[in-house]
Amino acid sequence: MIRFKRTAIAVAASQIALLAGSAALAQEAPQNASGANVVVVTGQRAALQSAQKIKQNSDEIVDSIVADDIGKLPDRSVTEVLQRVVGVTIDRTMSKGDPEHYSVEGSSVNVRGLSYVRSELNGRDSFSANGGRALNFEDVPPELMAGLDVYKNPSAEQIEGAVGGLVNLRTFLPFDFKGRKMAASVSDTYSELKKGKTSPSGSFMFSDRWKTGFGEIGALVDLAYSESGTRTDAFQVEPYYPRTDVVPGKTVWVPKGSQWRTLEFDRKRTGAYAALQWKKDASLSSHITFFKSRYKMHWDEQAIFAQSSPYNIQVSPDATFDSKGALLTGTLTDPADKGINFGGDTRSADRKSDTTDIAWNVRWRPNDRWTLTTDLQRIRATTSSFDSTVATGVTMPSETIDLRGDVPTLSFTQADRAYLADPANYYWAFTMEHQDRSKAGEWAWRTDAKYDFDHPVLRDIRFGVRLTDRDSRNENSNPSYNWAAITQPWQVGGTLTGLAYLGDPRFSNQVQIHSFNNFFNNNTSVPSLVFPGVGLTTGYPGSYALLHTYPNMLCKDGTNKCTSWNPATFGTDPAGLNDQKERTGALYSQLRFGFDDLKYPVDGNVGIRYVKTKMTAHGYTVFNPSSSTGPGIPTFTAFSQKQDFSNDYGNVLPSLNLRMKATDKLQFRASLSTGISRPDFTDLQGYTTLSQNVDNATGQVTYTGTGTGNPNLRPVRSHQFDVTAEWYFAPSGSVTLALFNKQLKDVIIKQSYGYNVADTTGKPYTFTVTGPVNGADGHARGGEITYQQYFDMLPGWLSGFGVQANFTYVDSKTSLHQPVHSVYCSGGNSATNFNLNLNGCDIDGKTFGDLPLIGLSRQAYNLALMYDKGPWSARMAWNWRSKNLQNVNVNGTQGTDGTDTNPNSATVGQHNVAWALPVWSDGYGQLDASVIYNITENLSIGLEAQNLTDAKTRQLMQQGIGFKGRAWFVSGPRYTAQMRYSF
Repeated sequence: MIRFKRTAIAVAASQIALLAGSAALAQEAPQNASGANVVVVTGQRAALQSAQKIKQNSDEIVDSIVADDIGKLPDRSVTEVLQRVVGVTIDRTMSKGDPEHYSVEGSSVNVRGLSYVRSELNGRDSFSANGGRALNFEDVPPELMAGLDVYKNPSAEQIEGAVGGLVNLRTFLPFDFKGRKMAASVSDTYSELKKGKTSPSGSFMFSDRWKTGFGEIGALVDLAYSESGTRTDAFQVEPYYPRTDVVPGKTVWVPKGSQWRTLEFDRKRTGAYAALQWKKDASLSSHITFFKSRYKMHWDEQAIFAQSSPYNIQVSPDATFDSKGALLTGTLTDPADKGINFGGDTRSADRKSDTTDIAWNVRWRPNDRWTLTTDLQRIRATTSSFDSTVATGVTMPSETIDLRGDVPTLSFTQADRAYLADPANYYWAFTMEHQDRSKAGEWAWRTDAKYDFDHPVLRDIRFGVRLTDRDSRNENSNPSYNWAAITQPWQVGGTLTGLAYLGDPRFSNQVQIHSFNNFFNNNTSVPSLVFPGVGLTTGYPGSYALLHTYPNMLCKDGTNKCTSWNPATFGTDPAGLNDQKERTGALYSQLRFGFDDLKYPVDGNVGIRYVKTKMTAHGYTVFNPSSSTGPGIPTFTAFSQKQDFSNDYGNVLPSLNLRMKATDKLQFRASLSTGISRPDFTDLQGYTTLSQNVDNATGQVTYTGTGTGNPNLRPVRSHQFDVTAEWYFAPSGSVTLALFNKQLKDVIIKQSYGYNVADTTGKPYTFTVTGPVNGADGHARGGEITYQQYFDMLPGWLSGFGVQANFTYVDSKTSLHQPVHSVYCSGGNSATNFNLNLNGCDIDGKTFGDLPLIGLSRQAYNLALMYDKGPWSARMAWNWRSKNLQNVNVNGTQGTDGTDTNPNSATVGQHNVAWALPVWSDGYGQLDASVIYNITENLSIGLEAQNLTDAKTRQLMQQGIGFKGRAWFVSGPRYTAQMRYSF
């Protein structure tokens, strides 16, 4: 059993004190209003009861999840835990810029549809070194957590930076426990799709407290280790091209191919947490905490993808099409190219991350009115990754596709299967490497004071100061992804006499035949393919250098100088460096009050926070003026130099939180506040290239540039309003309704801004630089409803059943300060093509526009059936979210061969327009379950299952013919057996 002491006011105060750097809710010795000890039993029901009390008694609008035992949150990662909270959704791609790769445990988090989420550990800053400001929640061991809180509308006392919401991860302190406490757990996870070896995990926690001559001392140590091995299989369909030469007299839409891939993923996550706590008496206490998490992952992928000529694809006469002309069934061939050209790549990626957090807190009560708290924190985070791809190429004779079902069906003749399994039919195609390395750190200090009033209305006043000094350095290879051809069909007849086929002894190297066993859990069969060996991807740079000698043996002119490979620069090129420093200072004051004598008592807080931000980007500017001279052409001096960019701004952030108690069980809230979310460090990079362009025919001079970032960006602001109705009809039973409206200002998009440079006479000229700008406003508004209850009124064992459900609806809209929407697409795929990048363009040369915020699902819900009675505890939970926009203009759904359909264009009918399709994640639901049996009061065994129904994630691409299936991902069910012991 765990003993907590709390009062209604103490709960709210301890939550705020947590965010002020003092003891957390779970880190205060709790007592109730009468001062008597309250016994909170362990178990699933008790966890819901504790979380409900936090929500009911908090000064702010908050939703919580509490571990029902030491080191036991109800999912395998913090990200998966967060998706159970109403208003929270998680992204299941490894990167927003690369939706082709699926994340089984989830990655980034949105709150109420917005990605502007602040992350904290025990009320203090917590972040990863990823160029952003938030924590990679998948890096954090959930075994170390006591619980987590999601604040929807923070108060002035809480640290700024939460427009979408604030996620606070909580750990234990020694004084949370009455005396000695020990807990240990071991588990093993099996992936049905991956098969093979299992993935072990374990955790151990020990806490004790002692009374000494100089006060009471407590110590706690918590260790965690976990592995995860998963596999993801995927089908993909290429974008549909409009064709007038397939069916006479009709325009039909035909993809240039369909393909498949598989990815093997392994990760290790370790964590260590320690706390030392001291209390002289009720007036003076202190604690020191140490938190460290390490994350290491590696994945290997074998993927085939179409790199065919879309307008050369032929379709069999028996092909069928839907009502809008999109291909449903048929056999694809490409006689003009002697087969459909495909690439087959082996890709290996590694990432290591490390976060260390050390904090010291002192709390002093000089008398019964004043409480003073000071807090000092040092956090350091590092990460590094290496991504390597080596590809072969093959001209597939034909493929028969059927796109009518839930998943594409691909059919091949035996001759085609034999052809695809023969290495002699493959050639060496390309290499591509990427590296990055980042580190970030912060010193943070804050001091808070609270004065308690002896007054019928005024409760207390709080005020404080907070200072931070933060640095961020990100190093990226340049080019970021260095694609380099080995031999490609378009080179043959130009510089090369032929391709470097694997059957030629000169080009013999490491290859493997991948048979795709158990593909899609044996639901389908695909041909075996020939891929480069993993040793070539991990053997960089030596393996790359060797592969790039092959073209020189095929030089058309016999010089052996057809190609020279240069690895991407790393750590030495200013274009790949992003070095920044940021200092902030904040002051706040907050008054808590309560009108208890009213018929319907009202309490709340009103406050204001002022924060000053000063940042410096250590950047670089490159300017190469035109060599043209003449009348009317200004003369500039070329330069390439380091340059520091400074940006200072202040923000006033008021807040008001009100609560009215209609009864002891029914209450209503209203909250008003202004919040900010500072730009990510990635968007603040100070690397700019400038160009002076002279049209010799007309003499017209233009001044352009490209900014990797924009150091002058301001924070995204939000004026937000919330109202709630909350009915707590039982200790673990409630119904709550929330309505919210967030009015967004200065949303960051990529458009253009001015950059001034003087010519040799001193006259300034404004260059139009493409980069991130505060270029849009918008809103996110909607509602949430939650319900939970155990059916205690049922007889006998049936009284152990319970239900937990929540639903979220969010509507959003973005309005550009400078609208760029046009009916027809034009231009190339460049940063200056705003219509393409902001609105998306179809392959028929027409734009989309009116796209929602990225990552926002209009609807999401959770439904859980629970059981908690006697020694048994079980849960079956379904999580679902509706479709959401993942990105626009990303790999695989972009190109430059779209058809120009603008009747006023000089090139109408030509295939010369850049296109970029909006990529969406379709609605997705997943069923998870767990059952735990308590053998004794201290020992339990359990079984957990993720994705019991083997759900498929479907990715969509938006085209004029509708939303078409782009990719289907399966990761299969995972099963975990566990044992826990505590005393």
